[in-house]
Amino acid sequence: MTTLSQESIPEILYSIGDLADKNGLGCYLVGGYVRDMVMQRPCTDIDIMLIGDPVPFAKTVRDTLHGRNFVLFERFRTAQLELTDPKQGTFKVELVGARKESYNSDSRKPVTLIGTLDDDLSRRDFTINALALVLNKEGRNQIIDHFHGLEDIKNRILRTPLDPEQTFSDDPLRMMRAARFASQLEFRLLPEVLEAMKTMHERIRIVSMERISNEFFKIMLSARPSTGLITLYETGILKEIMPEVAIMAGIEQFDGLGHKDTLFHTFQVIDNVAAKTENLWLRIAALLHDIGKPATKRFTKSAGWTFHGHDAVGIRIVDKIFKYMHWPLDSLEYVKKMVRLHHRPIPLSKEEISDSAIRRLMFDAGEDLSDLMNLCRADVTSKNPRKVLQIMSNFNHVEKKINEVGEKDLLAKWRPPISGEDIMETLGLSEGRVVGMIKKKMENAVIDGLIPYQRDAALDYIKKLYQEHLNEIPNPGAR
Repeated sequence: MTTLSQESIPEILYSIGDLADKNGLGCYLVGGYVRDMVMQRPCTDIDIMLIGDPVPFAKTVRDTLHGRNFVLFERFRTAQLELTDPKQGTFKVELVGARKESYNSDSRKPVTLIGTLDDDLSRRDFTINALALVLNKEGRNQIIDHFHGLEDIKNRILRTPLDPEQTFSDDPLRMMRAARFASQLEFRLLPEVLEAMKTMHERIRIVSMERISNEFFKIMLSARPSTGLITLYETGILKEIMPEVAIMAGIEQFDGLGHKDTLFHTFQVIDNVAAKTENLWLRIAALLHDIGKPATKRFTKSAGWTFHGHDAVGIRIVDKIFKYMHWPLDSLEYVKKMVRLHHRPIPLSKEEISDSAIRRLMFDAGEDLSDLMNLCRADVTSKNPRKVLQIMSNFNHVEKKINEVGEKDLLAKWRPPISGEDIMETLGLSEGRVVGMIKKKMENAVIDGLIPYQRDAALDYIKKLYQEHLNEIPNPGAR
Protein backbone atom coordinates (compact mmCIF):
# COMPACT_ATOMS: atom_id res chain seq x y z
CA MET A 1 0.00 0.00 0.00
CA THR A 2 1.48 3.36 -1.05
CA THR A 3 0.97 6.45 1.12
CA LEU A 4 1.27 10.08 0.02
CA SER A 5 2.78 12.67 2.34
CA GLN A 6 0.28 14.86 4.16
CA GLU A 7 1.92 18.04 2.84
CA SER A 8 1.00 17.19 -0.75
CA ILE A 9 -2.75 17.08 -0.06
CA PRO A 10 -4.90 20.25 0.32
CA GLU A 11 -6.27 20.70 3.84
CA ILE A 12 -9.80 21.13 2.47
CA LEU A 13 -9.78 17.45 1.48
CA TYR A 14 -9.09 16.40 5.07
CA SER A 15 -12.06 18.50 6.13
CA ILE A 16 -14.23 16.60 3.64
CA GLY A 17 -12.86 13.31 4.97
CA ASP A 18 -13.70 14.33 8.56
CA LEU A 19 -17.25 15.21 7.51
CA ALA A 20 -17.54 11.83 5.79
CA ASP A 21 -16.49 10.08 9.01
CA LYS A 22 -19.21 11.95 10.93
CA ASN A 23 -21.75 10.79 8.36
CA GLY A 24 -20.51 7.20 8.22
CA LEU A 25 -19.43 7.36 4.58
CA GLY A 26 -16.38 5.94 2.84
CA CYS A 27 -14.60 8.85 1.15
CA TYR A 28 -11.92 8.68 -1.55
CA LEU A 29 -10.07 11.10 -3.77
CA VAL A 30 -10.08 9.48 -7.22
CA GLY A 31 -8.98 9.87 -10.82
CA GLY A 32 -6.78 12.48 -12.41
CA TYR A 33 -6.03 14.45 -9.26
CA VAL A 34 -4.41 11.42 -7.63
CA ARG A 35 -2.45 10.71 -10.82
CA ASP A 36 -1.24 14.30 -11.03
CA MET A 37 -0.21 14.38 -7.37
CA VAL A 38 1.87 11.25 -7.95
CA MET A 39 3.40 12.82 -11.07
CA GLN A 40 3.79 16.20 -9.32
CA ARG A 41 1.73 17.96 -11.97
CA PRO A 42 -0.59 20.90 -11.19
CA CYS A 43 -4.32 20.17 -11.11
CA THR A 44 -7.33 22.12 -9.82
CA ASP A 45 -10.19 19.70 -10.57
CA ILE A 46 -10.95 17.33 -7.68
CA ASP A 47 -13.12 14.20 -7.93
CA ILE A 48 -14.32 12.66 -4.67
CA MET A 49 -16.10 9.33 -4.61
CA LEU A 50 -18.34 8.31 -1.72
CA ILE A 51 -19.57 4.91 -0.58
CA GLY A 52 -23.12 5.85 0.35
CA ASP A 53 -25.63 8.54 -0.64
CA PRO A 54 -23.69 11.58 -1.93
CA VAL A 55 -26.67 13.96 -2.28
CA PRO A 56 -27.28 14.94 1.40
CA PHE A 57 -23.53 14.81 2.01
CA ALA A 58 -22.86 17.27 -0.81
CA LYS A 59 -25.24 19.74 0.84
CA THR A 60 -23.45 19.25 4.15
CA VAL A 61 -20.09 19.99 2.48
CA ARG A 62 -21.54 23.10 0.87
CA ASP A 63 -22.98 24.45 4.11
CA THR A 64 -20.09 23.50 6.42
CA LEU A 65 -17.17 24.44 4.16
CA HIS A 66 -18.81 27.48 2.53
CA GLY A 67 -18.99 26.07 -0.95
CA ARG A 68 -19.89 28.29 -3.91
CA ASN A 69 -21.55 27.73 -7.29
CA PHE A 70 -23.26 24.59 -6.04
CA VAL A 71 -24.90 22.42 -8.72
CA LEU A 72 -26.74 19.20 -7.89
CA PHE A 73 -27.50 16.40 -10.38
CA GLU A 74 -29.68 14.30 -8.09
CA ARG A 75 -30.62 11.79 -10.80
CA PHE A 76 -26.94 11.00 -11.37
CA ARG A 77 -26.00 11.16 -7.66
CA THR A 78 -23.48 13.89 -8.41
CA ALA A 79 -22.82 17.42 -7.14
CA GLN A 80 -20.35 20.11 -8.15
CA LEU A 81 -19.11 23.11 -6.18
CA GLU A 82 -16.10 25.34 -5.60
CA LEU A 83 -14.14 25.22 -2.34
CA THR A 84 -11.24 27.36 -1.18
CA ASP A 85 -8.24 25.85 0.57
CA PRO A 86 -6.43 28.28 2.92
CA LYS A 87 -3.04 27.47 1.40
CA GLN A 88 -3.66 26.23 -2.13
CA GLY A 89 -6.48 28.43 -3.39
CA THR A 90 -9.78 27.53 -5.05
CA PHE A 91 -10.67 24.10 -6.41
CA LYS A 92 -13.54 22.74 -8.47
CA VAL A 93 -14.85 19.71 -6.60
CA GLU A 94 -17.16 16.98 -7.87
CA LEU A 95 -18.77 14.64 -5.36
CA VAL A 96 -20.20 11.40 -6.75
CA GLY A 97 -21.47 8.11 -5.39
CA ALA A 98 -19.61 4.92 -6.25
CA ARG A 99 -21.29 3.30 -9.22
CA LYS A 100 -21.17 0.56 -11.78
CA GLU A 101 -22.40 0.94 -15.33
CA SER A 102 -23.59 -1.16 -18.24
CA TYR A 103 -24.06 -0.11 -21.86
CA ASN A 104 -26.06 -1.25 -24.83
CA SER A 105 -23.95 -1.71 -27.97
CA ASP A 106 -25.84 1.03 -29.84
CA SER A 107 -25.76 3.63 -27.08
CA ARG A 108 -23.23 5.78 -25.26
CA LYS A 109 -25.68 6.42 -22.39
CA PRO A 110 -25.04 4.01 -19.52
CA VAL A 111 -27.43 2.29 -17.18
CA THR A 112 -26.01 3.39 -13.84
CA LEU A 113 -26.31 1.37 -10.62
CA ILE A 114 -25.03 1.91 -7.10
CA GLY A 115 -21.68 0.15 -6.82
CA THR A 116 -18.70 -0.57 -4.61
CA LEU A 117 -15.24 0.96 -4.59
CA ASP A 118 -13.98 -1.90 -6.78
CA ASP A 119 -16.88 -1.42 -9.23
CA ASP A 120 -16.10 2.26 -9.55
CA LEU A 121 -12.37 1.88 -10.09
CA SER A 122 -12.76 -0.94 -12.63
CA ARG A 123 -14.98 1.21 -14.88
CA ARG A 124 -12.28 3.93 -15.19
CA ASP A 125 -10.64 4.60 -18.55
CA PHE A 126 -6.98 3.85 -17.74
CA THR A 127 -5.09 2.28 -14.88
CA ILE A 128 -3.31 5.58 -14.18
CA ASN A 129 -6.75 7.06 -13.43
CA ALA A 130 -8.03 4.05 -11.48
CA LEU A 131 -6.30 5.19 -8.30
CA ALA A 132 -8.09 6.10 -5.05
CA LEU A 133 -6.66 8.01 -2.09
CA VAL A 134 -8.34 7.36 1.28
CA LEU A 135 -9.66 10.56 2.94
CA ASN A 136 -11.24 8.91 5.97
CA LYS A 137 -9.13 9.01 9.14
CA GLU A 138 -8.69 5.24 9.08
CA GLY A 139 -6.18 4.58 6.31
CA ARG A 140 -5.90 8.27 5.42
CA ASN A 141 -3.41 9.14 2.63
CA GLN A 142 -3.12 5.53 1.49
CA ILE A 143 -3.46 4.91 -2.27
CA ILE A 144 -5.63 2.00 -3.38
CA ASP A 145 -4.20 0.64 -6.63
CA HIS A 146 -5.98 -2.54 -7.77
CA PHE A 147 -4.78 -2.28 -11.39
CA HIS A 148 -1.10 -1.37 -10.96
CA GLY A 149 -1.61 2.23 -12.07
CA LEU A 150 1.38 3.45 -10.04
CA GLU A 151 3.63 1.03 -11.88
CA ASP A 152 2.20 2.21 -15.20
CA ILE A 153 2.89 5.84 -14.24
CA LYS A 154 6.47 4.88 -13.43
CA ASN A 155 6.83 3.06 -16.77
CA ARG A 156 4.92 5.81 -18.65
CA ILE A 157 2.44 3.44 -20.31
CA LEU A 158 -1.31 3.62 -20.96
CA ARG A 159 -3.34 0.52 -20.21
CA THR A 160 -7.05 -0.05 -19.49
CA PRO A 161 -8.22 -1.67 -16.22
CA LEU A 162 -10.45 -4.12 -18.11
CA ASP A 163 -10.24 -5.51 -21.63
CA PRO A 164 -9.65 -2.43 -23.83
CA GLU A 165 -12.49 -3.27 -26.21
CA GLN A 166 -14.91 -3.35 -23.28
CA THR A 167 -13.51 -0.10 -21.90
CA PHE A 168 -13.80 1.68 -25.26
CA SER A 169 -17.21 0.21 -26.00
CA ASP A 170 -18.51 1.60 -22.70
CA ASP A 171 -17.47 5.13 -23.69
CA PRO A 172 -15.88 5.52 -27.15
CA LEU A 173 -14.54 8.95 -26.25
CA ARG A 174 -11.95 7.09 -24.19
CA MET A 175 -10.16 6.32 -27.46
CA MET A 176 -9.59 10.04 -27.96
CA ARG A 177 -8.57 10.36 -24.32
CA ALA A 178 -5.93 7.71 -25.02
CA ALA A 179 -4.52 9.88 -27.80
CA ARG A 180 -4.75 12.92 -25.53
CA PHE A 181 -2.89 11.32 -22.63
CA ALA A 182 -0.23 10.01 -25.01
CA SER A 183 0.25 13.60 -26.17
CA GLN A 184 -0.14 15.42 -22.85
CA LEU A 185 1.78 13.02 -20.62
CA GLU A 186 4.10 11.57 -23.27
CA PHE A 187 2.98 8.05 -22.33
CA ARG A 188 3.12 5.03 -24.64
CA LEU A 189 -0.04 3.13 -25.55
CA LEU A 190 0.29 -0.62 -25.19
CA PRO A 191 -0.20 -2.61 -28.42
CA GLU A 192 -3.49 -4.12 -27.25
CA VAL A 193 -4.85 -0.63 -26.58
CA LEU A 194 -3.90 0.54 -30.07
CA GLU A 195 -5.37 -2.60 -31.64
CA ALA A 196 -8.66 -2.08 -29.80
CA MET A 197 -8.80 1.52 -31.06
CA LYS A 198 -8.24 0.33 -34.64
CA THR A 199 -10.95 -2.29 -34.27
CA MET A 200 -13.48 0.05 -32.68
CA HIS A 201 -12.72 3.41 -34.33
CA GLU A 202 -16.14 3.58 -36.02
CA ARG A 203 -17.87 3.60 -32.63
CA ILE A 204 -16.63 7.18 -32.11
CA ARG A 205 -19.52 8.21 -34.41
CA ILE A 206 -22.05 7.91 -31.57
CA VAL A 207 -20.21 10.49 -29.45
CA SER A 208 -21.36 14.11 -29.65
CA MET A 209 -19.17 16.54 -31.57
CA GLU A 210 -19.00 18.80 -28.52
CA ARG A 211 -17.28 16.05 -26.48
CA ILE A 212 -15.04 15.09 -29.39
CA SER A 213 -13.97 18.70 -29.94
CA ASN A 214 -13.23 19.16 -26.24
CA GLU A 215 -10.78 16.25 -26.31
CA PHE A 216 -9.39 17.35 -29.68
CA PHE A 217 -8.59 20.82 -28.33
CA LYS A 218 -6.75 19.25 -25.39
CA ILE A 219 -4.60 17.30 -27.85
CA MET A 220 -3.93 20.48 -29.83
CA LEU A 221 -2.93 22.33 -26.65
CA SER A 222 -0.40 19.69 -25.55
CA ALA A 223 3.32 20.34 -25.77
CA ARG A 224 3.66 18.05 -28.80
CA PRO A 225 0.27 17.68 -30.51
CA SER A 226 1.61 15.43 -33.28
CA THR A 227 1.84 12.50 -30.84
CA GLY A 228 -1.91 12.46 -30.29
CA LEU A 229 -2.73 13.36 -33.89
CA ILE A 230 -0.63 10.51 -35.28
CA THR A 231 -2.39 8.14 -32.88
CA LEU A 232 -5.78 9.35 -34.14
CA TYR A 233 -4.67 8.90 -37.75
CA GLU A 234 -3.10 5.47 -37.37
CA THR A 235 -6.12 4.06 -35.54
CA GLY A 236 -8.63 5.43 -38.08
CA ILE A 237 -10.30 7.82 -35.64
CA LEU A 238 -9.10 10.94 -37.47
CA LYS A 239 -10.84 9.72 -40.63
CA GLU A 240 -14.08 9.42 -38.65
CA ILE A 241 -14.03 12.83 -36.98
CA MET A 242 -12.24 14.97 -39.60
CA PRO A 243 -11.98 13.19 -42.96
CA GLU A 244 -10.75 16.31 -44.78
CA VAL A 245 -7.62 16.24 -42.62
CA ALA A 246 -7.04 12.47 -42.83
CA ILE A 247 -7.21 12.54 -46.64
CA MET A 248 -4.05 14.68 -46.75
CA ALA A 249 -1.97 11.57 -45.98
CA GLY A 250 0.07 9.75 -48.58
CA ILE A 251 2.51 10.38 -51.42
CA GLU A 252 1.67 9.86 -55.09
CA GLN A 253 4.33 9.09 -57.69
CA PHE A 254 4.21 10.23 -61.31
CA ASP A 255 7.12 9.89 -63.75
CA GLY A 256 9.27 9.11 -60.74
CA LEU A 257 8.34 12.37 -58.99
CA GLY A 258 6.53 12.40 -55.67
CA HIS A 259 5.27 15.16 -53.41
CA LYS A 260 5.78 15.25 -49.67
CA ASP A 261 3.18 13.70 -47.39
CA THR A 262 0.96 16.70 -46.64
CA LEU A 263 -0.52 15.24 -43.45
CA PHE A 264 2.78 14.49 -41.73
CA HIS A 265 4.18 17.81 -42.94
CA THR A 266 1.14 19.40 -41.28
CA PHE A 267 1.77 17.57 -38.02
CA GLN A 268 5.33 18.93 -38.01
CA VAL A 269 4.05 22.47 -38.68
CA ILE A 270 1.69 22.16 -35.68
CA ASP A 271 4.56 21.06 -33.44
CA ASN A 272 6.66 23.98 -34.71
CA VAL A 273 3.86 26.41 -33.87
CA ALA A 274 3.32 24.74 -30.49
CA ALA A 275 6.99 25.30 -29.64
CA LYS A 276 6.43 29.06 -30.00
CA THR A 277 2.92 29.77 -28.74
CA GLU A 278 -0.01 28.31 -26.78
CA ASN A 279 -2.48 30.07 -29.11
CA LEU A 280 -5.02 27.29 -29.79
CA TRP A 281 -6.42 28.90 -32.93
CA LEU A 282 -3.02 29.46 -34.51
CA ARG A 283 -2.40 25.75 -33.90
CA ILE A 284 -5.76 24.99 -35.53
CA ALA A 285 -4.76 27.24 -38.45
CA ALA A 286 -1.55 25.20 -38.75
CA LEU A 287 -3.67 22.03 -38.85
CA LEU A 288 -5.83 23.43 -41.65
CA HIS A 289 -3.38 25.60 -43.62
CA ASP A 290 -2.95 22.98 -46.39
CA ILE A 291 -6.43 21.49 -46.14
CA GLY A 292 -7.17 22.47 -49.76
CA LYS A 293 -4.21 20.59 -51.24
CA PRO A 294 -5.89 17.20 -51.94
CA ALA A 295 -8.58 18.90 -54.04
CA THR A 296 -6.10 21.02 -56.03
CA LYS A 297 -3.30 18.48 -56.56
CA ARG A 298 -2.17 18.31 -60.20
CA PHE A 299 0.86 16.94 -62.07
CA THR A 300 2.35 18.38 -65.24
CA LYS A 301 5.65 17.43 -66.85
CA SER A 302 6.71 21.06 -67.02
CA ALA A 303 5.95 22.02 -63.41
CA GLY A 304 5.72 18.69 -61.56
CA TRP A 305 3.24 18.57 -58.67
CA THR A 306 1.24 21.77 -58.12
CA PHE A 307 -1.49 22.85 -55.70
CA HIS A 308 -2.67 26.06 -57.32
CA GLY A 309 -5.46 27.78 -55.43
CA HIS A 310 -5.31 25.48 -52.43
CA ASP A 311 -5.60 28.45 -50.08
CA ALA A 312 -8.90 29.59 -51.66
CA VAL A 313 -10.28 26.05 -51.63
CA GLY A 314 -8.98 25.63 -48.08
CA ILE A 315 -11.00 28.48 -46.58
CA ARG A 316 -14.22 26.92 -47.90
CA ILE A 317 -13.30 23.63 -46.23
CA VAL A 318 -12.47 25.50 -43.00
CA ASP A 319 -16.04 26.85 -42.99
CA LYS A 320 -17.36 23.30 -43.29
CA ILE A 321 -15.14 21.90 -40.54
CA PHE A 322 -16.04 24.67 -38.07
CA LYS A 323 -19.72 23.98 -38.70
CA TYR A 324 -19.77 20.22 -38.23
CA MET A 325 -17.22 20.20 -35.39
CA HIS A 326 -19.31 22.83 -33.56
CA TRP A 327 -16.27 25.07 -33.05
CA PRO A 328 -16.82 28.66 -31.85
CA LEU A 329 -17.54 30.89 -34.84
CA ASP A 330 -15.83 33.90 -33.27
CA SER A 331 -12.50 32.22 -34.16
CA LEU A 332 -13.51 31.28 -37.71
CA GLU A 333 -12.42 34.47 -39.48
CA TYR A 334 -9.02 34.40 -37.78
CA VAL A 335 -8.35 30.82 -38.93
CA LYS A 336 -9.59 31.57 -42.46
CA LYS A 337 -7.30 34.60 -42.61
CA MET A 338 -4.28 32.48 -41.64
CA VAL A 339 -5.19 29.83 -44.25
CA ARG A 340 -5.79 32.45 -46.94
CA LEU A 341 -2.55 34.34 -46.29
CA HIS A 342 -0.11 31.61 -45.26
CA HIS A 343 1.69 31.72 -48.64
CA ARG A 344 1.72 35.49 -49.02
CA PRO A 345 5.07 36.23 -47.29
CA ILE A 346 6.88 33.47 -49.21
CA PRO A 347 7.23 35.20 -52.62
CA LEU A 348 8.08 38.43 -50.82
CA SER A 349 11.05 36.67 -49.25
CA LYS A 350 12.48 35.75 -52.66
CA GLU A 351 12.58 39.14 -54.36
CA GLU A 352 13.20 42.82 -53.85
CA ILE A 353 10.24 43.97 -51.83
CA SER A 354 8.34 47.16 -52.62
CA ASP A 355 6.87 49.26 -49.83
CA SER A 356 3.42 48.83 -51.35
CA ALA A 357 3.72 45.02 -51.24
CA ILE A 358 4.65 45.20 -47.56
CA ARG A 359 1.80 47.62 -46.87
CA ARG A 360 -0.62 45.27 -48.61
CA LEU A 361 0.55 42.33 -46.48
CA MET A 362 0.29 44.40 -43.31
CA PHE A 363 -3.15 45.66 -44.23
CA ASP A 364 -4.49 42.19 -45.07
CA ALA A 365 -2.98 40.55 -41.97
CA GLY A 366 -3.81 43.46 -39.65
CA GLU A 367 -3.24 42.76 -35.98
CA ASP A 368 -2.49 39.12 -36.79
CA LEU A 369 0.68 39.82 -38.80
CA SER A 370 2.96 38.41 -36.10
CA ASP A 371 0.90 35.20 -35.94
CA LEU A 372 1.04 34.92 -39.74
CA MET A 373 4.82 35.20 -39.76
CA ASN A 374 5.03 32.57 -36.99
CA LEU A 375 2.91 30.24 -39.10
CA CYS A 376 5.06 30.85 -42.19
CA ARG A 377 8.24 30.06 -40.28
CA ALA A 378 6.63 26.93 -38.81
CA ASP A 379 5.72 25.85 -42.37
CA VAL A 380 9.39 25.29 -43.16
CA THR A 381 9.91 21.57 -42.53
CA SER A 382 12.71 20.73 -44.95
CA LYS A 383 15.31 18.26 -43.71
CA ASN A 384 18.01 20.15 -45.63
CA PRO A 385 19.69 22.47 -43.06
CA ARG A 386 21.14 24.77 -45.73
CA LYS A 387 17.74 25.22 -47.36
CA VAL A 388 16.12 25.96 -44.00
CA LEU A 389 18.83 28.50 -43.19
CA GLN A 390 18.28 30.28 -46.50
CA ILE A 391 14.49 30.39 -46.12
CA MET A 392 14.72 31.71 -42.58
CA SER A 393 17.17 34.35 -43.73
CA ASN A 394 14.65 35.40 -46.38
CA PHE A 395 11.92 35.68 -43.77
CA ASN A 396 14.24 37.80 -41.63
CA HIS A 397 14.59 40.10 -44.63
CA VAL A 398 10.80 40.40 -44.92
CA GLU A 399 10.45 41.21 -41.23
CA LYS A 400 13.23 43.77 -41.47
CA LYS A 401 11.41 45.41 -44.36
CA ILE A 402 8.19 45.45 -42.34
CA ASN A 403 9.99 47.29 -39.58
CA GLU A 404 11.34 49.79 -42.08
CA VAL A 405 7.92 50.71 -43.44
CA GLY A 406 7.03 53.87 -41.59
CA GLU A 407 3.33 53.12 -41.29
CA LYS A 408 3.80 49.78 -39.53
CA ASP A 409 2.05 50.65 -36.28
CA LEU A 410 -0.66 52.51 -38.15
CA LEU A 411 -1.29 49.74 -40.67
CA ALA A 412 -1.23 46.99 -38.07
CA LYS A 413 -4.40 48.57 -36.66
CA TRP A 414 -5.46 50.05 -39.97
CA ARG A 415 -8.66 51.95 -40.39
CA PRO A 416 -9.40 53.97 -43.54
CA PRO A 417 -9.01 57.73 -43.09
CA ILE A 418 -12.66 58.24 -44.07
CA SER A 419 -15.71 56.04 -43.69
CA GLY A 420 -18.50 55.00 -46.02
CA GLU A 421 -20.71 57.56 -44.30
CA ASP A 422 -18.15 60.27 -45.13
CA ILE A 423 -18.22 59.20 -48.79
CA MET A 424 -22.02 59.29 -48.95
CA GLU A 425 -22.13 62.70 -47.27
CA THR A 426 -19.41 64.22 -49.45
CA LEU A 427 -20.66 62.89 -52.78
CA GLY A 428 -24.37 62.95 -52.04
CA LEU A 429 -24.76 59.21 -52.62
CA SER A 430 -27.05 56.65 -51.06
CA GLU A 431 -25.72 53.46 -49.49
CA GLY A 432 -24.95 50.84 -52.11
CA ARG A 433 -22.42 49.18 -54.40
CA VAL A 434 -21.02 52.45 -55.77
CA VAL A 435 -20.02 53.64 -52.29
CA GLY A 436 -18.27 50.32 -51.69
CA MET A 437 -16.36 50.58 -54.99
CA ILE A 438 -15.18 54.12 -54.21
CA LYS A 439 -14.18 53.17 -50.66
CA LYS A 440 -12.15 50.20 -51.89
CA LYS A 441 -10.29 52.32 -54.46
CA MET A 442 -9.51 54.92 -51.78
CA GLU A 443 -8.18 52.24 -49.39
CA ASN A 444 -5.96 50.78 -52.12
CA ALA A 445 -4.63 54.25 -52.97
CA VAL A 446 -3.58 54.76 -49.33
CA ILE A 447 -2.01 51.30 -49.05
CA ASP A 448 -0.12 51.67 -52.33
CA GLY A 449 1.22 55.09 -51.29
CA LEU A 450 -0.64 57.03 -54.00
CA ILE A 451 -2.14 59.37 -51.39
CA PRO A 452 -1.09 60.05 -47.78
CA TYR A 453 -2.99 58.68 -44.81
CA GLN A 454 -4.89 61.91 -44.23
CA ARG A 455 -8.59 62.70 -44.10
CA ASP A 456 -8.38 65.73 -46.39
CA ALA A 457 -6.29 63.84 -48.95
CA ALA A 458 -8.80 60.96 -48.97
CA LEU A 459 -11.75 63.35 -49.43
CA ASP A 460 -10.00 65.11 -52.32
CA TYR A 461 -9.22 61.73 -53.88
CA ILE A 462 -12.80 60.43 -53.81
CA LYS A 463 -14.12 63.70 -55.28
CA LYS A 464 -11.64 63.50 -58.14
CA LEU A 465 -12.33 59.80 -58.63
CA TYR A 466 -16.07 60.37 -58.72
CA GLN A 467 -15.78 63.14 -61.31
CA GLU A 468 -13.36 61.24 -63.53
CA HIS A 469 -15.46 58.07 -63.58
CA LEU A 470 -18.97 59.49 -63.27
CA ASN A 471 -20.01 58.17 -66.68
CA GLU A 472 -18.61 54.71 -65.91
CA ILE A 473 -20.41 54.33 -62.58
CA PRO A 474 -23.72 52.48 -62.96
CA ASN A 475 -26.73 54.14 -61.29
CA PRO A 476 -24.81 56.36 -58.88
CA GLY A 477 -28.00 56.89 -56.90
CA ALA A 478 -27.49 60.49 -55.86
CA ARG A 479 -29.79 61.50 -53.07
